Amino acid sequence: MTWSIVARDEKTGHFGVAVSTCAFAVGARVPFIATGIGAIATQSFVNPYYGYRGLELLRAGAKAADVVHILTEGDGGRSQRQVHVQDRWGNIAAYTGDGCVEWCGHTIHKTFSVAGNMLAGPAVVDETARVFGAHKDMPFAQRVLTALKAGEQAGGDKRGKQSAALLIHDEEEYPLLDIRVDDHTDPLAELTRLEEVSRGRYMHYRKFMPSRENPFGITDRAEIERRIAESIAAEENKG
Repeated sequence: MTWSIVARDEKTGHFGVAVSTCAFAVGARVPFIATGIGAIATQSFVNPYYGYRGLELLRAGAKAADVVHILTEGDGGRSQRQVHVQDRWGNIAAYTGDGCVEWCGHTIHKTFSVAGNMLAGPAVVDETARVFGAHKDMPFAQRVLTALKAGEQAGGDKRGKQSAALLIHDEEEYPLLDIRVDDHTDPLAELTRLEEVSRGRYMHYRKFMPSRENPFGITDRAEIERRIAESIAAEENKG
């Protein structure tokens, strides 16, 4: 019923999870990230505790393969589950239960993994992986969404489409980007639109929010507006 990508940007080290499905509000259940620690996607008769417990294990120093083993060994419903994990060292592990609805499966690459179930066929996962791997120069958020759209064009969820989500963490404890489309006739197109909107102002404003280096951020409204204008102008000049 779902396919997703768990990735780490080679340039920045940012973790990202993107997912699309023919089910309601997938962003509330599938993607989990802890800054500098790792990322998890839990799906197919989704067990949200794979996310919460998995992040606990990653924080404690467990590697991706151990996390997957511990989560699935202790779950009586594991034959219906699917999960993939990347840890802070770049190790990746995945599990697809033998009871997941066909087509189901996963693929692991150097900096990312793709997994899906109840798909039109293996081309959905293969195309998502191929396109992500082929666009290393693309900004991370756009690269992830472009890859998912390629999977959709290859057939996507064989039941149709309803929701999609993108979660990215940078160096801060809170997300760099957390956007969700909970119920839409074309969720990936809408998610792509939202990501584009985020680049218009929000991503510039985000630079002046509280951070590890500046715990108070900037609270002077005039100063914020001045800096946002400068940031937007610098971005336009680069283009």
